[in-house]
Amino acid sequence: MTTLVYLIPVALFLGALGLSGFLWALRSGQYEDLDGAAERILIEPDERDSEGRQSN
Repeated sequence: MTTLVYLIPVALFLGALGLSGFLWALRSGQYEDLDGAAERILIEPDERDSEGRQSN
């Protein structure tokens, strides 16, 4: 029974930590463009050299 005195606050703290992390991700725009990353992997970027010029 005494272990519940320690486990309940720890569980509440971890739950609040997870909730605050999720709310931070929502506010910072992590979930704004869900399809962008999936489509970006399919698009082949232009081949450019290290100075930004188009290579031949």
